[in-house]
Amino acid sequence: MSTQDGVYIFCAIREKTPKKFGTVHVNERKSGVYTIHFENVAMVVSKVSGEVLPTRNNLMAHQQTITEVMKQYSVIPFSFGNVFHSKNDVLLIMKHLNEEFEKLFSHLENKMEVGLKVIPKKEWLEQEMKNNPILNEWKTKKKDHADPASFYEQIQLGEQAQNFILHLEEKAAAEIFESLLELAEAGKQNKTIPGKTLLNAAFLIDSSNEESFDKKINDLYEIWKDKAEFKYSGPWPAYNFVNIRLRIEGEL
Repeated sequence: MSTQDGVYIFCAIREKTPKKFGTVHVNERKSGVYTIHFENVAMVVSKVSGEVLPTRNNLMAHQQTITEVMKQYSVIPFSFGNVFHSKNDVLLIMKHLNEEFEKLFSHLENKMEVGLKVIPKKEWLEQEMKNNPILNEWKTKKKDHADPASFYEQIQLGEQAQNFILHLEEKAAAEIFESLLELAEAGKQNKTIPGKTLLNAAFLIDSSNEESFDKKINDLYEIWKDKAEFKYSGPWPAYNFVNIRLRIEGEL
């Protein structure tokens, strides 16, 4: 896949009629955003010059363009950096993936992705550690780092600490993620930072169910507000629920 002069792809939409979505600045070049069509599907694209690197401005341009299209359409978002030589290459991809596009549109129609991060409060974590006799003893005990026995003990306690954090993450998954999954079309748990995030989740929700989902978030926050902060974000393009690799015919 070329990263030189060519056609940059943002997302796909269901549309038969040519559309324009204003302009975008990629590599500091101002270009129009328009559609390329095959049957019922349209790719939202712009012309670019040179290699498209993941600079802050380019990344923002990519996201903002998809967000603008989302105001009018359900979208299949593509990851940053998909550039093709020509319109014909784009049409080749569209023809090859047309069946997959149709299935995805059926799945994503009137759906949105939202994200939730659950960040434990330091005071609560410390109290939970105090309630664990082994970890509390380790935290308060004077440590002799030169003593081999002390070093071995620290390794064992390190495993205890990992299990302690894992238990809290599992608790958050059971009480928060599983409860929200009941109101979502799909959900995904992404990687957490041990001790920093208890839950890092994405949900695909139907637009008609947004109010109920928001209410459930608020209800869960009331239960967890003394333990953690909630960072609820969206709507986002459904990156966590779309996995398409764009390839030209010679690579198929």
